[in-house]
Amino acid sequence: MNPAAAPEARALVVMPTYNEAENITQIIPEVLRQGPLFDVLVVDDNSPDGTAGLVREMQTRYDGRLFLLERPGKMGLGRAYVAGFRYALEHGYDYILEMDSDFSHDPDTLPRFLEAIKEADLVLGSRYLTGVNVINWPLKRLLLSYCASIYTRTITGLPVKDPTGGFKCFRRQVLETLDLDRVHSGGYSFQIEMSLRAWKRGFRVKEIPIVFTDRVGGHSKMSSRIVREAVWMVWKLKFQSMFGRL
Repeated sequence: MNPAAAPEARALVVMPTYNEAENITQIIPEVLRQGPLFDVLVVDDNSPDGTAGLVREMQTRYDGRLFLLERPGKMGLGRAYVAGFRYALEHGYDYILEMDSDFSHDPDTLPRFLEAIKEADLVLGSRYLTGVNVINWPLKRLLLSYCASIYTRTITGLPVKDPTGGFKCFRRQVLETLDLDRVHSGGYSFQIEMSLRAWKRGFRVKEIPIVFTDRVGGHSKMSSRIVREAVWMVWKLKFQSMFGRL
């Protein structure tokens, strides 16, 4: 694939939001503080708490580095990321990162992704690469996540410790190669699907250890529907892969 990142390479951090007013004004400065290579795109699903309005106010302070994509309603995490990916490709970014906006993902980790992607095409932030690096999750949630990782690896063969994580970095060539029109998953299953599609196409996938901290402000978007979707979607992806339709 392509050589290591050139000094002038550009990276876009895509952060989907829905009711993240408590966090968004704090996390954006922390992301942009990581260096001039990083820009931020907030993809907001018409948050009733005014998240988008706060981002618009901040754009005057971060002219040319902070962008906002507003959607008419809550259309799902997967579709939000796909919209962000398309924006990144259209605007010439070399690296596209996924990141939560609630400080579950530490902004200080971002430079490590750009370092790791020098030898990879997709870098995954893993909660389970060096043990269990999760803070403040209830035991039930932790067991669900950990077992989902084992379940996914067993069925799909995807050789990563944390296939459901949402802190990751793509080379633009990966997103250009994948048919984003065919990606319809949300939540856990979206993360699985994107990584599986990349791996099946021969792209180099690498994990780096991260520490995941449960959100302090706002409310989790996890639901039983998202879990159910992930359970059956893993089998759907496996069969699509078997028949060359992934």
